[in-house]
Amino acid sequence: MTAPDGLPPLREVIRAAGLSAKKSLGQNFLLDLNLTRRIARSAGPLEGVTVVEVGPGPGGLTRALLMEGAAKVIVIERDERCLAPLQDIAAAYPNRLEIMSADAREVDYGALPIHGPARLVANLPYSVGTPLLIGWLKSSPWPPWFDSLVLMFQREVAERIVAASGGKDYGRLAVLCQWRTDPRILFSLPPDAFTPKPKVASAVVKLVPKEHPEPPCDVRVLERVTAAAFGQRRKMLRASLKQVTPDPETLLTALGLDPKARAETLDIADFCRIANALTQQG
Repeated sequence: MTAPDGLPPLREVIRAAGLSAKKSLGQNFLLDLNLTRRIARSAGPLEGVTVVEVGPGPGGLTRALLMEGAAKVIVIERDERCLAPLQDIAAAYPNRLEIMSADAREVDYGALPIHGPARLVANLPYSVGTPLLIGWLKSSPWPPWFDSLVLMFQREVAERIVAASGGKDYGRLAVLCQWRTDPRILFSLPPDAFTPKPKVASAVVKLVPKEHPEPPCDVRVLERVTAAAFGQRRKMLRASLKQVTPDPETLLTALGLDPKARAETLDIADFCRIANALTQQG
C-alpha cells in the first residue's frame, strides 16, 4: 500500500525504521497526511517558494510540503535515526529536498541556501518551540529572511502568542510576537492526532512579519525588559524592572507610567517606550 505521493504510509516508515518518539527531543509524530497537507496549505501557495522545516522527524509534513508544490524544502533534524527516512523522500523528489543534520537552535538561518521567497513551516518539538520562535523574532536585519511562519505549538503556547494585554496569558511572548508580526491561530488539533498522544491539544499559528514594527525600538532591549517585567509578574514594575535599571521608579514616572502597575496592564507600545528610555540611558 502506498500514499498519494507514491511513498509508503508514515506508520510503515516508522515501523521499518524502528522509530519511537523520544520524549527528550519533544517528539510527537503527526501521521495523518490530510492534516499535514492542511498545515502545508496554510503557508499559502508554495510554487517557487523555499520552505525551511525544523524537526521533520520521519517526514510527514515534509512530504506534504513537497506534494503541495514547494520548490525546495530545507529540513533541519538533529535525530540521526530520522535521516534515512528523509533520504528516501529526497530520492523521490530529486533536487527538491535538502537535509541538514543539526540542532535548530544552533543554525545560522541567514546563511541558508535560499533563493526567492522563503517560509518557515514546522511542527515544532514542544521542548524547544518557544526559544526557537524568540530567536526568529530577533532576526536581524528586519524584515527577516522569511515572509511568514506557520508553526505548531501546544495550544496554551499558541494562546500566549495572541493574548491581549490585561489577561493571564499576556506576557513576554505576546509582546515580542505582536510587536514584530501579525499572529493568528489557524486551527487546533486534538491529542489523538499524534503518536504518541500528548497530554494537551495543539494549535497551528501563522505569524506574518510587519515591515516596520511600531513603535520602533531595539528588539534585544525589549526582550530584556519583558523578561524582567513578566519574570516576576506578581511584583510591581518598580520592583521587577530593577533587573534592567537601578531606578525604575524615576524612569517609569518620566514616561507617565505608574510604577505600582504590574506588567500585564501595559500594552506593547508602553514596553517599547521603556526599551527606548533604557537605550537612551546607555
